[in-house]
Amino acid sequence: MFSLSLVEHTLRLPPHLLSLPLEKAVKHELDELFLDKVVPKLGLCVSVYEIKNITGGFIFPGDGAPTYTVKCRLVIFRPFVGEIIDAKLKDYDENGLRLSLGFFDDIYVPSILLPSPSNFKPDPENKNRRRWVWEYGDANDGEQTSGDRFPIEEIGETIRFRVQSINYPSIPLEQPNNSKPFAPMVITGSLDNDGLGPISWWE
Repeated sequence: MFSLSLVEHTLRLPPHLLSLPLEKAVKHELDELFLDKVVPKLGLCVSVYEIKNITGGFIFPGDGAPTYTVKCRLVIFRPFVGEIIDAKLKDYDENGLRLSLGFFDDIYVPSILLPSPSNFKPDPENKNRRRWVWEYGDANDGEQTSGDRFPIEEIGETIRFRVQSINYPSIPLEQPNNSKPFAPMVITGSLDNDGLGPISWWE
């Protein structure tokens, strides 16, 4: 789920940091640049692990700040396809589920990757609310009992999913006012296998 990635970056060190030791000042700028941000094609940076090398310190004409080339290692959140992860149910609608790891919320399980057959139907205890229900047994020769319906409904419950894909969408030039906030990294998950779904199903 986590990995160390070596990156090289050229950064301008603002004058107000020049009174600090060089490595501490550079670490401050690296945190500002990378921490809690998605590095394209790498993943989400959760920590600057170490600074390997700092070179340069050139001051360009007309600029009052030095520029350095820094090699550092970042702790990156980047699960691999097929990895099994436990997350919390954040939200759901007729399109599927949205899951969260606390530090990362852009995990989606589309309806086609829910256990089959699953249906989005009214909650018998609250007709104003709908929920996803895995109707296990409905596809097996029409057999069905009162105990073979497994709902997904409790916000915050633990959901075990398999990573289906990881995408890094391009930044849109324009975004409609009613659209979801842009997500630079999106994980698509699947529940359509044994042992996946709310862990309460399998206890």
